[in-house]
Amino acid sequence: MKLGVRNLITDVAGLRVGNAQDENLKSGATVLVGDKPFVGAVHVMGGAPGTRETDLLAPDKLAGEVDAFVLSGGSAFGLDAASGVADGLLATGRGFQVGEAIIPLVPAAILFDLTNGGDKSWDKNPYNALGRAALENAGQDFDLGSKGAGKGAIAGQLTGGLGSASLVLPSGHTVGALVAVNSFGAVTGSETGRFWAAPWEVGKEFGGRGICAHGDPLSDPFVSSKHDFSSKTNTTIAIIATDAKLTKAQAQRIATVAHDGMARAIIPSHTLVDGDLVFAAATGQYPLKDPIADQIMLGYAAAHCLSRAIARGVFSATASANDIHVTWQKKYG
Repeated sequence: MKLGVRNLITDVAGLRVGNAQDENLKSGATVLVGDKPFVGAVHVMGGAPGTRETDLLAPDKLAGEVDAFVLSGGSAFGLDAASGVADGLLATGRGFQVGEAIIPLVPAAILFDLTNGGDKSWDKNPYNALGRAALENAGQDFDLGSKGAGKGAIAGQLTGGLGSASLVLPSGHTVGALVAVNSFGAVTGSETGRFWAAPWEVGKEFGGRGICAHGDPLSDPFVSSKHDFSSKTNTTIAIIATDAKLTKAQAQRIATVAHDGMARAIIPSHTLVDGDLVFAAATGQYPLKDPIADQIMLGYAAAHCLSRAIARGVFSATASANDIHVTWQKKYG
């Protein structure tokens, strides 16, 4: 396997990503949009998810393809970012045709960032405008770290962020990951800033600090420290994309397997206070040559990319006013 040209999810041809964020709000939205509709799926592992239109992604539901996925801050308020994206798509004539009506299909997921030090005293929900702006900003190149849905994110005791990574498989298929890291669990496991995802790092894409060894579980810092579990609400939300031709059921399997990458990069993950989920997008450019072997490799690459994307998001985060946690760069860089 090798890296994609950009080491971004947009190495999957036909996909674009856009970010929009508000510095005072300390929040934002991110959209993944296709040049044409793509097969979509989702798998939820966290105990506190916030979603829109995820039921239609089930293999037995009518809609075969969707137009975009949205990741947003803002908790339940952030679901309105998908409305802004839908408005923008409708203006271009994109959507599911029902008679004379056109309905853009935009599943979305949100993370909780309402207590991160930003100004949340709005009179009008700001996320519709952020979603529309993210769509207008969509392109093949986009920034990581404190951008889009990662703007106000927190990862354990560090500032979270938006991350992405890609791989090209020997079969020729490309796989990419996009993630907003806002985890209850930690992404590093030592005082040297070594990421749990380090075994999957390619080059020095998130610092090259080396592998963080697991110690005695009874003396693990997470177990031995005191946590105010009652005040924690988090969520890591991700998208896996591939140019493989997949059914909705096959795409759902890829999303399911990709959670392995989240569990490797965030400890603990999938907790009761996280709404962790993974969307999958399949553009259908290249058929599977071997239906079993290729699907296994796509799942392996999905988990690999997601682990790396999580670390890259935190590694790339930058500081801003009223942050309640320090960035990786300030603490370890």
